Amino acid sequence: MNFRQSLDTISTALRGNEAPRRSLAARGLFLTAALLSFGLSVALFFSGKESEGIFVGLWVPSILALGAFLAPRREPDRIADQRGGER
Repeated sequence: MNFRQSLDTISTALRGNEAPRRSLAARGLFLTAALLSFGLSVALFFSGKESEGIFVGLWVPSILALGAFLAPRREPDRIADQRGGER
């Protein structure tokens, strides 16, 4: 193995470990946004601004759906690797 191949192996290993952390941070960001939206909707609703509270409360499932779409739990390649290479 030459120097270039070893650098490629190291960079691939580092990227492999970095992706789950990034995905976890993205999911945490979407979950935090959904929780903040829920809290704001409850505060608005009980402060007398009921229609605004309901409007903001409707954001919660949209934020969670966007998070599920943009930051999925598993990557397709890893699912295929766990099944033994089947696609």
